Amino acid sequence: MHGLSNQSEFREEKSDMKRTVLCAKFQAEKQGLDNPPFKGPIGQLIYDRVSQEAWAQWRDDMQIKVLNEYRLNMGDPNDYAVLVKQMCLFLGLEEGQGVSVGDEEKGRSGQ
Repeated sequence: MHGLSNQSEFREEKSDMKRTVLCAKFQAEKQGLDNPPFKGPIGQLIYDRVSQEAWAQWRDDMQIKVLNEYRLNMGDPNDYAVLVKQMCLFLGLEEGQGVSVGDEEKGRSGQ
């Protein structure tokens, strides 16, 4: 019985530990995502190499700015590809120059 108790305690201790990744955007060890943000190889790549902080910056702010700046239609496969490309650039998963947003508040205000 004593051995089972120790295993149970180990599992509890292990579940309290946060997963870390070497974040591609920040080039530093940061807390990782709990799950891939979506299915497929890009979702897995984000899970493996992007921190919660970087993903939140993309999801909550920059994604909206890119959608507004380029007036992207997510029903159009070409526009969707532009968004994915900009996401990979922003997150540091690809090298190159990302979008230059003319109005920093544009994504937040919806105007």
